[in-house]
Amino acid sequence: MPPFDDPFWLALLLKMSASALLVVTASLVVERSGPLAGALIATLPLSAGPNYAYLALDHGPVFLAEVARIGMQVNIGNAFFVLAYAAVAPGRRLGPAALAGFAGWGGAVFVVRMIDPGFATTIGLSFIVFTGAYLAIRRKIGDERPPPAPRTPFDLPLRAGTVMLLVALVVISGRLAGPALAGVLAILPMVLSSLVIILHPRIGGAATAQVMLNGFPGLFGFGLAVACVSVAAIPFGSALALTAGLITAVMWNTACLIIARRGQARKRHLEQKRTPA
Repeated sequence: MPPFDDPFWLALLLKMSASALLVVTASLVVERSGPLAGALIATLPLSAGPNYAYLALDHGPVFLAEVARIGMQVNIGNAFFVLAYAAVAPGRRLGPAALAGFAGWGGAVFVVRMIDPGFATTIGLSFIVFTGAYLAIRRKIGDERPPPAPRTPFDLPLRAGTVMLLVALVVISGRLAGPALAGVLAILPMVLSSLVIILHPRIGGAATAQVMLNGFPGLFGFGLAVACVSVAAIPFGSALALTAGLITAVMWNTACLIIARRGQARKRHLEQKRTPA
């Protein structure tokens, strides 16, 4: 079989394209509309979707259900990626801030995978982690647009190329490295880290940290979407399960955006009423 007839290469192309589209769109929305909208776009499962679809085609709904259950556990690590990065990023260069994020993610994933809780326990643990962290950081979250950054004619192609190259390096390295390392590389927070790599040098660590923190509700919604896939895959089949997961994520993020916008409008209204004429 010629190498490019291997489904792996088509899956890689889809993942590279989906990740680039997601991250570039989110970065543009951040610069034009603020960190909340950009973060909610970035946390949609448009990049993870092709992975799950190909796993379902290759291995069937039982395997998909188990992979989705593990994905819920790994998503808890994403919360710690955000918290660790946001704690270090203001005033720091990209390298130390990104390393802090990966350290937080890796430590959390190691602990959760070592415990390997069941489905119900993972749901409860996700709720505790995301809710507790959100309540702790909510006063630090803002939605102000970052200051405008200079652009060049090559800006968008460079952003897309950066993401696609990063995804290709990770996925191909995983395939060549063997199953153990491949399993780790396959669950790296590619969209979050790609967004950090693009935004941190452009708008600074503090503004990028705001994007990450605004993504907390969306990350919890991603976990709910993966939970839907895990629950629905066996009784209803892979296609319906994946569709249900995508719909769940889109509805959740849309609701989060509407609620946040209403809250901001209410806050502005109260501030105007307090301001003397």
